[in-house]
Order: sequence, then C-alpha cells, then structure tokens
Amino acid sequence: MIAFLKGYIEEKKEGVVVLDVQGVGYRVEISSITQEQLESAGSEVKLLTYHHITDSDERLFGFFSTDEKALFEKLITVKGVGPKLGLTILSGLPADQLIGAITGSDAATLSKVPGIGKKTAERIIVELKDKLAEYAVSAGVTPTGSQEAGVTGEAISALESLGFKKKESEQAVLKAIKNTGSDDPSVIIKKALASLNK
Repeated sequence: MIAFLKGYIEEKKEGVVVLDVQGVGYRVEISSITQEQLESAGSEVKLLTYHHITDSDERLFGFFSTDEKALFEKLITVKGVGPKLGLTILSGLPADQLIGAITGSDAATLSKVPGIGKKTAERIIVELKDKLAEYAVSAGVTPTGSQEAGVTGEAISALESLGFKKKESEQAVLKAIKNTGSDDPSVIIKKALASLNK
C-alpha cells in the first residue's frame, strides 16, 4: 500500500499528474481541488495517495490534504461509487458544500455533479449522513436542503435571539439533531440549549 508520494512534478494535465520519485514516474489521478494546489512542472510536492487495486486494474489517486483524502475514502464506501466517481464528486463540489448537501439530505445539489443521478445521490445521503454529521459540526458546516435547512435554520435563529453567537448556535443545533434524530424544532432547541447552558 502506497501511503504517499514525494517527488517532482514531471507533467500536469487535467485530472492527472506524473510525479518523478527518484527516477520512477508515478501517474496519479487527482481532483480539481488538488490540481489547484499544485505548482508547475519541476516543483516538489507531497501527495497523500489511495492505492486502488482490482483484478484487472491498478491506479493511484492523489490528495493534497488529509481532509480531502478522508472524504474520498468515505465516498467510495458507498455502493456504486468507485474511485473515479469519488474523484468526480470531489471535483464537482467544494468540500463544505458537499458535506452540507449530504448532512442536509440535499439530493438536488448532489445530483448536479456529472455522473450522479438521483438514486446515487440518495444512496450517498443515506449511507454517509450520520458518518459526516460529526465532521460537519467540527468543520462548522451547516446542512443545506429544504426541510432540514428549514428546521436547522429555525433552531439556530431561536438560539441567536436568545443571545448566543451564530457559530455556537449552529454547532449546538447540529449536535442536537445528531443526538436526538428529531426534526421537531422545539425538541432540537431544547437539546441545543441544554448543551449550551452546561
């Protein structure tokens, strides 16, 4: 298993970078997020890698940050989402929007990514919503999506009107939603208030 590669950029084109690591050229597939972080040919770079091996194929996928790699590894646990589609999803939406769409059950936003239909979007939400909820709280990402965003927004506004700051209100509400599993604003506000008043 190759965990990372450190070498010089030999060639860089859309979706792919060739790294010269002590005279060996590694072809690494990358997202547009990582591509934007890379400098021009000749620069030294360290990429975290995911080594994908099947009976008929062997590929390396590279990531500039640990967060991006972690998100990719979560995406490919979903049935029907392979590494190639995982990379397309990362390229199609900024990380905070992607996490917000998943935790907020916003299939419409996910479906805007090329290669993702409504069914795949819904499957991603079902399988990853809970896994990403805690990450969303620590990253301060607010869920998107009609119903949940409405409930979330209502609860956050209620806490703000009580004098709490927006950021702490968001975090308390997201935590309350995760812990209660409820979509009743009064239940969520009560739980969020309890954690804020500790």
